[in-house]
Parts: sequence; structure tokens; C-alpha cells
Amino acid sequence: MSNYDSGNDSILEMYIFESETLLDQLEEILLQSEDNAELTPDDINEIFRIMHTIKGSSAMMEFDMLAHSAHKLEDLFFVIRENGIKPEDFGDLMDLVLNFSTFLKGEVEKIKNNETLLDENEELTGETDAFLNRIKGLVTETPEQAQAQAMENQSDDESITLAAAMEDDLFGDMNFDETRNDADTDHEVSLSSDDKPHVYCIHTRFNEDSQMENIRAFMLVNKLESIGKVSKTVPEQLNNNPEAAGIILKNGFFCHVETTADKETIENIALSILSVKSIEFLDCAQEEIIEPEIEAKPEVVETGKKTPEKVVDANKQKNNVQNLISVDLNKLDTLMNLIGEIVITESMVFGSVGMEGKRDESFEKASTQLQKLTDELQDIVMSIRMIPISGTFKKMQRIVRDVGKKLKKEVEFITMGESTEVDKTIIDGIADPLMHLVRNAMDHGLESAAERIAVGKNPVGKVILSAQNVGGDIIISVSDDGKGLDPDGILEKAKEKKLLVKPEEEYSEKEILNLIMAPGFSTKETVTEFSGRGVGMDVVKKNIEKVGGSISIESEKGSGTNIFLKIPLTLSIISGMEVLVGEDIYEIPISNIRETFKITANQLIKDPDNNEMVMIRGVCYPLIRLHDIFEDKKCETHIEDGILMLVDSGDTFACLFMDDLIKKHQIVVKPIPKYLNHYSIKNSGIAGCTILGNGSISLIVDIPAILDHY
Repeated sequence: MSNYDSGNDSILEMYIFESETLLDQLEEILLQSEDNAELTPDDINEIFRIMHTIKGSSAMMEFDMLAHSAHKLEDLFFVIRENGIKPEDFGDLMDLVLNFSTFLKGEVEKIKNNETLLDENEELTGETDAFLNRIKGLVTETPEQAQAQAMENQSDDESITLAAAMEDDLFGDMNFDETRNDADTDHEVSLSSDDKPHVYCIHTRFNEDSQMENIRAFMLVNKLESIGKVSKTVPEQLNNNPEAAGIILKNGFFCHVETTADKETIENIALSILSVKSIEFLDCAQEEIIEPEIEAKPEVVETGKKTPEKVVDANKQKNNVQNLISVDLNKLDTLMNLIGEIVITESMVFGSVGMEGKRDESFEKASTQLQKLTDELQDIVMSIRMIPISGTFKKMQRIVRDVGKKLKKEVEFITMGESTEVDKTIIDGIADPLMHLVRNAMDHGLESAAERIAVGKNPVGKVILSAQNVGGDIIISVSDDGKGLDPDGILEKAKEKKLLVKPEEEYSEKEILNLIMAPGFSTKETVTEFSGRGVGMDVVKKNIEKVGGSISIESEKGSGTNIFLKIPLTLSIISGMEVLVGEDIYEIPISNIRETFKITANQLIKDPDNNEMVMIRGVCYPLIRLHDIFEDKKCETHIEDGILMLVDSGDTFACLFMDDLIKKHQIVVKPIPKYLNHYSIKNSGIAGCTILGNGSISLIVDIPAILDHY
């Protein structure tokens, strides 16, 4: 547990961000090493560095249990670094460290959610001690090695026990809810002789083994701002910047502070920060002093002279580092909302009734330019929110590894299209559905090695995860080369559970496969850790539809299964078709529309259950009248007087009947107000709402929900 003040959010956010990044790096190294069946010296050193960093930062933040846990792994990899690891112990090492990684991630997640941490994980600690004793028994330490190990352990223990003493030193005077100019009660401020503010240029260096230099620099800035104003820092971005620590370690930390305090007071404040090695006052009149120090130093060739090519490359690399910053997602959400308001206001201006007949050529030019700039602004903001899907794909590799070991199945996991970019909110929304689909492929799809050999397959199964951008949508597929789905078995199970809504002979193969997404459906006879409870695919479908996507299934018995997720690039602003139903205007997402057309009365047919159908190019589609769904009695009911629209959601198609089409335009998606939830609006075929150019509200039709229920 920790007594750390959670009110110091900026420092805590930096700790969480860097810890999560380091643990992701750890997991990536371990999985790659397991694939290669070896740990290289570089891998071992990197893991040792990661655990050393987490240990130091956790101790600094007073998360003692995390510090001790990281210390355990650091001890383990110290021994491995010195003596190596035998092949027969390699698998157990991977299991142990990956389990530790999962545990540490869980504890960091608790910190993020402001939950209580465990005091100790006795099981993992015991396993680590046992494994450490086992591999120590295989080597004989020299006296020098034993002494070095003892000194290392003593040093580490001392660093961890410093945590309790650090509270006053590091955080005692830091209250981010108060004004930065409040007096720092921990330091007596001595004024300069003329009592006028001076600008001091300070160059601070930290001990080489201090770790988390950017957090220490951030603390220094906050302490200095208690006696004055810090106008400039190099590096500028300290918060959530993974490059800052390395830059500070290499070049030191520079800052300008304007204060009436004297140099001695500033020096005392700086030296009060743990691990500050030195502080130097520079001449602020020479502005170039700071910048050249920070510029990346060019490579030195054998002649000792700098080649222009090398200098350019080094400077380019430095510029690339400085041009990357981390931004709070909430700020991007706010920015996207403001762009949406601009789009709405723009449509209000251009759609104003009072402007009709008064638009001259200059107005048209200005409005065209405004629309162009608005579109560019929207594209830029949307691109900022886009992140590669590779991070989510890498997490699936861990799922494949763990499930494969528990089910004793050998699997080759292949990923494609990892660089495909998707909106951050959507990526967060599809992570759980993807995990479930990958688990299903491992459990339901792939056979055991013996079963695969018996049918002439490679004993090693394949699971392929791919992503690609197709026509403004992202298509993600989860494929396996397993036994495939059995349509007859699915249909029989659906009959048992009374899930059929029409005679079984009328079901197409695709419709039968889609039955696995019905609530409570499962063909598993036994319940396992991964499946058989009758929950899962229906939740997957709901979660995918929640982000505006759809799911479809292809399978061939004996050959494997492909599951396709079609998801939009973004959720905030979409293209919509404005349609008229009675006297009301609705919006239908363009992504769901296939075509619009008119028909004559003799083209309307009915099935044996008296349901209306429309024949298009030899294919029958159900007809859904929107005025029936929305209970609007003031609309056209004669088929020849309205418009038909062919829409789809995954593999499900239908024709919607409406009064008329109005126009295609960009719409800003707004959620249904919470106070209307008790009316079950979302279950009635409404996905959200938008504001029209005249200020009125238009409802957005939820095509997947309508096709599901009708």
C-alpha cells in the first residue's frame, strides 16, 4: 500500500504512463524471446533495466509492494545476467515473469482506478524465491560475485526503505490545488540585495542511476515555482514524454526561473530534490547556451571532425523527438466536440431561410472556403486521434500464448496490417471483443495436435489476425485453420434452445452461422475456463455494434473459420442521408446504405407468413416500413409514392420504406440524453441524434438494431 497523495495527479499520471509503457515493453521482449527460444544478453539487460526503473519509481511514489516485487525480478535477472539460464529452465522462467508482469499490470490498473493495492503477493514471491534458489543451485558463485550480489541487495534494500522518508522531501510542499506562487514553507527565502526579480538560467544534473529523471525535473519545477515563475524548460514536455528522461540523463535539465530569491535559496531548493547531482547557474544573456547543449551531438568520425551528413542526421533525429508530445484524450474529445459544433453552426448559416436569394458571388466563395477549411480541420483532428492497432494486436499474442499452453495446443500466431490506424475510442471498444474471438479460435476452432494429425493437418494450428482500411471502414478479421463451424449442429442446438424464428428449411447457411451470436447460444457440451457458458458472441456483437460496427462469419467445415469485423474510422462525425418519414426527419448512416430506388405495386410480394418482400435482381429482401417502427401515421403508405432504400448490417440485408430522400451531408453524432433512457429509445431503433442546420434535432436510425428486431 502507499500513503502517496493521489491529489498530485500530474506526477501520478507520469508514473502510471511510464510503468504501463515499461510493462508492455517487458511483455513484448518476453514473447519475442519465447518465440526465439532464447534470451539474448541485450534482452536480459533490458529486462533488468526495466525492473530497476519500476523499482526505483515505485519506491519514489511509495508503492512499496510494487517496488519489492520489481526488486524480486531484478534479483532474478541479476543472477541470470551473471550465470545464464539452462534450456530446461527457460519455459518456467517465461511463465514466472509473464505472471509477474500480469500481476504488476493489475496493480498499476488499481492505482489508476484509485483502488487499494495488495500488501504482498505471497504466491508469486514464493515461486520467484523457489526458482531463484533452483537456478542458484546450478552455479557456484565466486567470492567476488557473492560480495557483489550482497552489495547490490543492500543497495536496493536501502533504496526501497527510503520511500517512507521521501514523503516530506519530495511531496511535502507540493499541492497542485493551490496557487503555484504560494510560499514554500520548507525553505527560507533569502531576497537578493536589490529586491528586484532576476532571471536565473539553471542547469541541473541528476545521478546516473536515479531513474525517472523527468519526474524529478517536474518536482524541481514545482518547487521553484513556489518562489517565482519558471518561464522555460528544456526539454519543454516533461509530462507523459518517454523521451524526456533520456534527454535529461544525457544533457541535464535546463530551466529559466524569474524570482526575487537569491542563488543560495535556489540552490538549496534544487539540492533538496533526491538524486540531484549538481546545479550550475548559466549566463541568461547568451540564449544560445541552452539550445546547443540540448542539440543531439553529431557522430564523431576517426579524423575527429564532424561531417555535415552526420550533423544533419543527428539534428533530424533530435527534431523528431521534440516534435512528438502526448496529449490527454479528454482534450482531444473536447476539441472534436468543438469541431462538431463548428460543423453544426456552418450548416445553420448555409441553411438559413433568411439567406435565400441574398447570396452573392463573394458569399459563395467565402462559404466554399469555410467548408474547405472546416473539412481540413476535421481531418487533422481525426488524424490526431488515430493510433495504430498494433498495440491491441500485441496483447492478443499474450492471449494466444497463455490459452495455447493451458489447452496444450501448438499455435502459430500471425498478424497483418498492424500499422492500420483507428480512432483511440474505437480501439478501446474493440479490445475485449477481439480477445474473445481469439480465445474462441483457440478453444472452439483449433483441434488438438492428435486430431489435426489424424485428418492430415499440420499439428501446429494457425490463428491469423489482420486489419485493413477498405472504403473508409476498417475490416478486422480473425481466422483459424481449425475444424470450422458445423451448420447442422448449430441448427440443432438452436432448435433445442427455441431460437428459430422461421422454419429451419428457410434458413440460409449464413443465417445459420449467425445463430451463434444469439444470447445464451453455445455448442460446447462442457464448461471450460474459456467457453461453454452460453455467453460471449452475443456480447461481442453488441460491443462491436456499440462502436458503429458489424460482424459477419464465414466458415467451411474441416477447413476453418473467418470472422470479420467492420468498424468505422471514427464515431464523432459521420456521413448521413437525411430522409423524411411523415413530417419527421431522420438520419441514416451512409455506411449502411447500398442503394435507393422506387418500385411499382406489382413488384411487392409476400412470403407465406404474409410478410412484405421486395425482389431485387432475383434476390428477395424483407420490406421494413419506417413509419411502422416509429409509429408515424402521417406518412405515405402506398409503395409507389415513397422511396425504398437497401441497407445492410454485416450479412443481413433489408429494404426500408420512407417518404423521401432530402440530402447527404456530414452529421455530428450526439448521444441520447440519459434522462430518456427509461423510454428504451435505443431499443427502438435509434442510435443517437444530431442537430440540423435549422437548429432542430434529428434522430439517427440504428440500422443493425432494426435488422435484428424486424
